[in-house]
Amino acid sequence: MSVELTADSSKRTSFMDDTELIQAAITEARQNAYAPYSGFRVGAALLCEDGRVFLGANVENAVYGLTMCAERVAVANAVTAGCRSFEALAVVADGPTPCPVCGACRQVLAEFGPETRIIMANIAGEVKKAKLKDLLPTAFTNEQLFNEKR
Repeated sequence: MSVELTADSSKRTSFMDDTELIQAAITEARQNAYAPYSGFRVGAALLCEDGRVFLGANVENAVYGLTMCAERVAVANAVTAGCRSFEALAVVADGPTPCPVCGACRQVLAEFGPETRIIMANIAGEVKKAKLKDLLPTAFTNEQLFNEKR
C-alpha cells in the first residue's frame, strides 16, 4: 500500500484493504482518543470512494451527552474535505467483542449511502463485517423529507 499525506491531512492510498483500514483505526486514530471518563478508546478509519482515508477518535466530555463518537468524527473530517461517498468504515476498540457502531452513527452514515461496508473489530483481532443497510434497515433518509432520491 502506498500512502501519502495530502494538504487536507487525509491519507491518500492507491489501495487499502480491510486489514489495513483496521490497522489505521488502531494505530493512527485510536491512540489519539480522549477518553478520561470511560477509558473506552475508539478509533475509526473511513475510506472514501476516491481512495482518501479519514480518521476519527472518540472525544469524551464531562457533559456525557456532548461526547463525540470516533465514527462521526471521521465522517465530519471527510465531509469537511469534500468527500461525500464512502466505501468502508473500520471501527476498533478494546472490548470483548468487535466494536459495534452506535445507532446515532449509523444514522449519520446513512446520509451518505446504505452500501457502505462497516468493519467492526477489537484489538484482539476479532472482526465482523456488514453493509450499513443491514445494520440500519429502516434509516430515515432524504427520501422521507423530499419523497425522492438526491
